[in-house]
Amino acid sequence: MNASRPSASEATVRTFAFVDLAGFTALTEAHGDEAAVDIVGGFFDRARSAVAGRGEVVKTLGDAVMLAFASPTDALVAVGELLEASVADSTLPAPRAGLNHGPAIRRDDDWFGAAVNLAARIAGQASGGETLATAGVASAACGLGLPTVDLGCFDLRNILEPVELFQIELIPPVEAISIDPVCRMQIAHTSAAGRLRRGDVDLWFCSLMCVEAFIADPSRYPPES
Repeated sequence: MNASRPSASEATVRTFAFVDLAGFTALTEAHGDEAAVDIVGGFFDRARSAVAGRGEVVKTLGDAVMLAFASPTDALVAVGELLEASVADSTLPAPRAGLNHGPAIRRDDDWFGAAVNLAARIAGQASGGETLATAGVASAACGLGLPTVDLGCFDLRNILEPVELFQIELIPPVEAISIDPVCRMQIAHTSAAGRLRRGDVDLWFCSLMCVEAFIADPSRYPPES
């Protein structure tokens, strides 16, 4: 007998967050699979620690974690802690996050529905080091005193209507940190292995291997827009 379709009454409102490491594919290509697995394993450990007592780690997907919380406030506190711990580790690429609050269906140990899909699309819209969210989460951020900027409406992939997005400053901007153009790892200038200048911009590198890769073919690593 086929299982009946879940009804709207079964939906539960949650705040969903997707957090991943921007440029993780580039890091894997530059430093190899084994190093990448170690790095992402540490990231997942930080996610579990940040979420403990506030929500749940629903699942991991490649270099991303899907998180669920009872309230936007719990989500913001936990994601902020995860971002802070990740930024403090210069071996990690810059993390990015997308959050949305809405109804979803729980099946076994997973969540399904438009609210979940939207959170994932929002994370994909974010840049490294950035947190984006919908209005309900942004309202909670304002209540916590977090700097919040209305970025306007965006057309997101597989989402029918434009979505108003807000940028939330969960952690203060970190000074003297750059992104290695080859492997996309965040680099503290004081610990960088190398620096090159392209035009009027200084480029910082995590290793001599990345310096050599850049010098061999700079066209592979266009300036960020």
